[in-house]
Amino acid sequence: MAKRNNKFLGYGILLSILGIVFMFLYSGLQNDQINIIQAFSAWNNDITMLPMTAGNIVCIVLTFIYGTMFIRFGVKRSLIPVLILCAAGCLGIAAANGLRSSNGEGNYALFFVSLFVVRCTCMILQMAGFQLVASWFIRYRGRIMGIVTVGSPLFSVIGTAGMTTLIQNRFGGDYRPFYVGIAVLIAVVIIVVAFLVKDTPEDVGLYPDGADRPPMSENAGEDVDLKLTDILTSVKGWKVIVSFGALTFIINACMGSMAARYMMLGGGEPAVWLVAVRYLAIGAILGIPMSYVFGLLDDKIGTIKASLVLAVTEFLPILGLLLQPEGGSVPLMIVWGFGVACMTGGVPTLHPCIMAFSYGRKEYQAANRIIMSIQLIPSAFAAQIMVGLFGRGYALAAYGMLIVVLVVGIVTLISMLGMKDANAADRDYGKETR
Repeated sequence: MAKRNNKFLGYGILLSILGIVFMFLYSGLQNDQINIIQAFSAWNNDITMLPMTAGNIVCIVLTFIYGTMFIRFGVKRSLIPVLILCAAGCLGIAAANGLRSSNGEGNYALFFVSLFVVRCTCMILQMAGFQLVASWFIRYRGRIMGIVTVGSPLFSVIGTAGMTTLIQNRFGGDYRPFYVGIAVLIAVVIIVVAFLVKDTPEDVGLYPDGADRPPMSENAGEDVDLKLTDILTSVKGWKVIVSFGALTFIINACMGSMAARYMMLGGGEPAVWLVAVRYLAIGAILGIPMSYVFGLLDDKIGTIKASLVLAVTEFLPILGLLLQPEGGSVPLMIVWGFGVACMTGGVPTLHPCIMAFSYGRKEYQAANRIIMSIQLIPSAFAAQIMVGLFGRGYALAAYGMLIVVLVVGIVTLISMLGMKDANAADRDYGKETR
């Protein structure tokens, strides 16, 4: 028994570390990188956002495709070719230039295609990390998700805040070394995945959580046959779609437009944003323990109650950005920074948890590929809508819209308080193996 547990522990540590790296890369390339680009690019905010928005739209379909690939081919075999494309896209962004520090000289067509490819391919990192955790853990899924999603606020510290300052002070406004470094990191990830990752514990003769028997809440050999109609005709499906669709929309809207908001408050110059990134860094550092806190809450008080706590904290980044005066306000930056901590730590942690809570380990990806695809439809336009409203002088309307969306999400979560965990019979069985 000890030998089996040691073997499981080794895989558990590997998957946790790899999951952190997955989320670090995904968080940065999916959304946060646009803040770096907009701070130093010679192209205007609308133009730089276009490939991201186009990628967001295509990702609606790609979410379903990636999920189907996981079901048919497994995580490992799906990841490797997609990550090769992602690394190539990062190198393409660097080659495109278009920086103010280079007098605006650059190839916008190459920039558009490269950023579009990166946005479309990086999504598989998050989906792969969450799929591996959902497959390997049941009882401890909240806490392990909380460890894995540490990568999201970690990028806000190292990537957005740290790299923005480094690029400004050391590289003279040149972000190209950043993208080359990301490409190298992705190459290392590809090698690790190819040689060390296993899709499920059963692939190496183990069971979830290191237990000595199969999960009681699952029927061995049972085929998963969850279809689009099964989701769209069920109340449960729509509640999951609406509740976390709202929370996801808000994080994409806030994180994808915060640089544009602060640049606007600074008269188009990066001065206010460069002050704000200090508080972003503080908030992101706090987001690291908050990731685990929300995962622990999931395991201790249940997914729905933990999600309600998260939803309430999402008022903080909205209000922190809405109430910012011209020139910026440090107290409001602190409120915003702590809100970012909760948002970047909580949403990535609890989104896969509510999917596993609602559909269980076996149906996780079958449901996730459908539900995420639908949730991404409004989220695909979130940052573009915010930036567009800012440009027309409607910042109040933009953040008012986010408040309405959040209230809808909270009401939907309250209606889910009576739901039962799909793997409820196994949420505590890990104690028997200790």
